[in-house]
This record gives sequence, structure tokens and C-alpha cells, in this order.
Amino acid sequence: MNQVRQLENKHHFQVYNRYPMTIDRGLGAKIWDTDGNEYIDILGGIAVNNLGHCHPKIVEAIRQQARKLLHVSNFYYTEPQSEFVERLSTSSGLDRVFLCNSGMEAMEACLKLARKWGHGHGKSGNVISLSNGFHGRSLSSITLSKPIYQQGFAPLPSGFTQSPFNNFEALNNAVNNQTIAIVFELIQGNSGVNIADKEFVQKMRALCDDKNILLIIDEVQTGVGRTGKFWAFEHFGIQPDVVAAAKALGSGIPIGAIMAKEEVASALSFGNHGTTFGGSPFACAVGNATLKIIEEEGIIEQAREKGEFMLNLLKEKTTGIEQVLDVRGIGLMIGVELNQPARPVVENMFQHKVLSNATGNVIRIVPPIVISKKEIEQAVSVLVQCLKN
Repeated sequence: MNQVRQLENKHHFQVYNRYPMTIDRGLGAKIWDTDGNEYIDILGGIAVNNLGHCHPKIVEAIRQQARKLLHVSNFYYTEPQSEFVERLSTSSGLDRVFLCNSGMEAMEACLKLARKWGHGHGKSGNVISLSNGFHGRSLSSITLSKPIYQQGFAPLPSGFTQSPFNNFEALNNAVNNQTIAIVFELIQGNSGVNIADKEFVQKMRALCDDKNILLIIDEVQTGVGRTGKFWAFEHFGIQPDVVAAAKALGSGIPIGAIMAKEEVASALSFGNHGTTFGGSPFACAVGNATLKIIEEEGIIEQAREKGEFMLNLLKEKTTGIEQVLDVRGIGLMIGVELNQPARPVVENMFQHKVLSNATGNVIRIVPPIVISKKEIEQAVSVLVQCLKN
């Protein structure tokens, strides 16, 4: 064990099941460890590095803003923040934006907003989430998530309940006039790239309209071009009331956001919510650079085209392999479902210099969108080889 791993093992909370490598640098869809080994990265920092590692325009934006201004607090205006919230509002079709630092913080802000909005509308009922979801690791967000993340943390906050994913009848029976909000992911990345049915989502939107319930969508993993649309909800023909985002927004620099309709956002007033670091000029400058690159370099179109290429290639190459039950996805968010735990396969891929991720019995694939087709072919070849071994 090298010194880096020894120090981590001695001093860091032991909450990560790390792979035995020390990463030194990255570029595009490739990374190198401290021994000089080269890897193809099809995990992308768990859907963070949409623009790849060390995109030159991101590096330059970091340099420029670091020389100018890093942090001042939200008592003052800054140009990068105002530009960034305008971009997010325009892209989502929602009126107002609150900036924070992570997906978990974004979800917490969504819940506070929902509660405050509910009080203003005489509602004191539950917030409903959908089964097998994942919304972060705070006490409130694990209460929204699947039970494995709740174990050992009781008593959990009250005022939450869950309904089965893709089951409208059950959801319809779960709501009442006191229900405040429905919170869910359109594609459940942490549970194996489970995709919501379009009809289910549209019926949910109509139900929320009928019962005056907020529809809150967690786009922390699916947003910012990952699925071949800027936001995944664009695939489903609906407009949410509130959206949570993070991960790829800052190309590796921590930033999160919630976007909401004016009539919902106005429930919060001075002092109701805030953040020290959220929306710093540094993070927002990098966020602005990220969104500019997405537009200038056709990143959304790349996600759509490369996602279709990779999905079809995976389906073709895994045909006849007994362990493979399903290959599914939208854009460059793909899951390969197996009839066995996926971790041993992912570990074997690691030995063959391809980085991926196991979520139960599903291999989760969320590579940098800038990945080349040649790199896709190489990664798929390794995956198939490891399935056959």
C-alpha cells in the first residue's frame, strides 16, 4: 500500500469503497494514475465531468476568475452570479434560481421551499417521493431515498412517504388535498438507470395540477446535457414546478441550484433561506464557462449521437451473453443490467483500464460527453470481454 492510501486509511472516515489506484491527472475521457497507467473513464466523476477532464476553456475560466475574485458572500451582487442565474432560468423555462454547493443542498432547498409554499396554501401533508430513488445523504434526503440509505439513522424526519416508481394508480391513491409535493428522478441513476414511463410522468403532472401539488424533479444527475437534452424533463413533454441541479453544472467545481416558477419561489422571503458559499463568483464563472461550451461545442447533440451509438453497440455486442438481462438508457446515461452483482465485472474492467460503476446488478455508464467513438468502442470491448471471462 502506497503512502497516499496509508494516509487515507489512517485519517479519513472509512465511508468509501475505493479502488486501489491513486489518480494523478486527466484529460478528456482519459485519466492517468501515479504509476503512469492510462484509463478510459466511463464514470465521469459520477456524471460530473460532462465536458471531460481539464477542458482547456474550463481551466482558463478558473485561472481568470481566481486572479480576480473568489468569494464575497451574498450580501453583494457579482456579475458571474447574475449571468449564471439568467442562463439557468432561460434553459429551464423557470423564473427564479437559488444557488448552493451540491445536489444534496439543492434537494434540501427544494424541501424547504415546498414546506413554505405548502404553509402558504394551507397544506400540512406529506412530501411524496418514488421508490428506489436517491436524493442525497442528509437526513431529509435519505428519507426521500431507498431504504438501504436509511438504515441506522432512525428516527427519520416525519412528513414524508413513498409511492412505487412508474405506478400511477398507487400514486393517485397516495395523494390527498394536503399533499404538498411529489419529488422524483426521471432516470434513477443510483438504482440502475431506471427510466420513468412518459405516460406515467404526464399523468403525474396532470394530477399535480388538479390537486395543487408541486412537481419537483431531481435533475442532479440527468441535467446539463447528459441525456441529449439540456434537462431530462424535456424528453417527457412536461414543465416541472421546481428543478434541482448540480454535478455537471460546474465541470468539477462544486455548485448546485434549484429553479422554480415565480409563484412558488415567492414563498421564500428575506431570511428564509441562504448560503455562505453558494453562488460564489468563482463557481459561477466556471458555471458560465460550462454552459457556454455546451452551446458552442454542440455538447447536447454529442450526447444524443454518442449515446445512441454506445447503446446500440452495447446491445449488439451483448446479444447472446447470458448474464445480460437488459441494456437501457437515454443519451449518455446507460445501464447494463445483469443477472448477478455488477461489482465483480466492474472490478475486472478496472483491471483492464476502464473505469465504470456498479449499482447493484447494473453497470452504470455516464462517461464524459466529449468521449470519442473510438474510446467508446474500446470501453465496450473491455466490458464485453469482462462479461465473458
